[in-house]
Amino acid sequence: MPSAPTPIALANDPLAPYLIAPGWRVGDLLFLSGQASIGPDGSIVGAGDFDAQLAQTFANIETVLAAGGSDLSKVVKATIYLTDMANFPAILEARKRWFTPPYPADTTVEVKGLALPQLMVEIDVIAAV
Repeated sequence: MPSAPTPIALANDPLAPYLIAPGWRVGDLLFLSGQASIGPDGSIVGAGDFDAQLAQTFANIETVLAAGGSDLSKVVKATIYLTDMANFPAILEARKRWFTPPYPADTTVEVKGLALPQLMVEIDVIAAV
């Protein structure tokens, strides 16, 4: 019998004030909420600095994946939201840094804004366990 969907829990959950689960495990898959440059204390990391925000976003993804029993090597799908598509070249470099071939399926879109006005990037992923 398949196990029931289970929320991923974090000791220091920066998304808790927004009433958002960091992610869910459903069978052998993890579905992460969009991760952004929010530190464990809830503060914005790297305001105005895209590279710093991207690094914190990936650090948050790694934290949630680990809590769910996975890691970046098992990501099968990424959706990337950018407030400025001029930052797309940095996304290509980030894919080389944090992912390995075969690379995950990907959708990258430009959005008018994210949940907090200082945020420049948000990424959600689906990963195998």
